[in-house]
Amino acid sequence: MPDWQKLVRRRLSGLVLEPAERAGVIAELAAHLEQVFEEWREQGLAEEEAIRRTLSQVEDWQDLCRRIQTFRTKENTMNDRVKQLWLPGLLTFALSMGLQELVQKFGPKPLILSLGKGTPILMFYIGWLLMLPLAGALGACLSKRAGGSVRMVLSSSLFPVLPFAVVFLIATPIGLMIGNSLAHHIVTVAFFTMALGWVLAPGAALFVGGLLVQLFLSRPLDSRRIANS
Repeated sequence: MPDWQKLVRRRLSGLVLEPAERAGVIAELAAHLEQVFEEWREQGLAEEEAIRRTLSQVEDWQDLCRRIQTFRTKENTMNDRVKQLWLPGLLTFALSMGLQELVQKFGPKPLILSLGKGTPILMFYIGWLLMLPLAGALGACLSKRAGGSVRMVLSSSLFPVLPFAVVFLIATPIGLMIGNSLAHHIVTVAFFTMALGWVLAPGAALFVGGLLVQLFLSRPLDSRRIANS
């Protein structure tokens, strides 16, 4: 009986993956071919004919290699994105919302600013804004530990305000289009105050936490690179 792992390894010599991942792919495919070979042998075929029919299941080994490479690369990219962005971002979002609930219930009263007669009121929960850098730092730290790039790290820290930013980007033009000319000024100021309270101010606080983590965790790495060079 042929050494199926050796055969598959030789025919997939162009497969560029991490050693452990490449070994797993080869072992899985070799086990499948060995099972097919045994089935042909149980049906009474000679060994050479069973090998030929088994190998005929793969018409183009180079094409198979390319398809495996593409699939694994996409899978790894998705896994990295989950670890570097979605999980840290969702945890940051949950923490920021939890902190907001605590501040609203047990914290000091919000800072209320009136922008003038007939315009919306701007409200800031100062305690919440002061704690948001911690949430941003958490998301950035988790993303950095997972190997995230600078963009991923900062996006993880800003994740809680990204949904609100998208909403305002869509709602602002629509609100201005459907509002009459007399209400345009009020609508514009209303969207500006809500964006300032829900996107710009908390986004700045979250960004501070993420930026500090990025700078702090990058220093040891830079120091090691200089020492090694």
